[in-house]
Amino acid sequence: MSLAVYALGDKVPLIHPDAYVHPDGTVIGNVTLERGASVWPGAVLRGDDGAIVIGARTSVQDCAVIHCTDELDTVVGAESVIAHLAHLEGCVVEDRALVGNGAVVLHNAVIRTNALVGANAVVPAGMVVPTGAMALGVPAKLREGAVTPEMIATPMRTYIERVGLYREGLRLV
Repeated sequence: MSLAVYALGDKVPLIHPDAYVHPDGTVIGNVTLERGASVWPGAVLRGDDGAIVIGARTSVQDCAVIHCTDELDTVVGAESVIAHLAHLEGCVVEDRALVGNGAVVLHNAVIRTNALVGANAVVPAGMVVPTGAMALGVPAKLREGAVTPEMIATPMRTYIERVGLYREGLRLV
């Protein structure tokens, strides 16, 4: 199986040997995947303008889209979860944070360590989601002190374990 990993001019992805990119995931240009990071089917990480960095043991799940701009990189820390259909652009997601299914995190937003963006929430440009808070709704509103570390650790560990299963058992039929 071949991977959809592309250089764009002089912008070449840097993928740690222990990172995992599913054959149906797409990584283009100025993208860094650190140790144990994973990119799942249909996810697109397109670093054609600025840079994208995905931290160690972070999963970018099915059909998520991560992009950047000329002025704004997109940086996701270690041990975070970017769930199915999420969209990140020009933002920062710190370590051990979770961005839920279908959520959108826009320019200059910051999701702090141990914070959570709920499913289908829209975090507007410039919003900061503090440690331990949830951002819920459209536009997102904060619910302070609602997140426990285990709410993020459980899905994070699930995807770390899933990488081994896919490396050993995935085959085209």
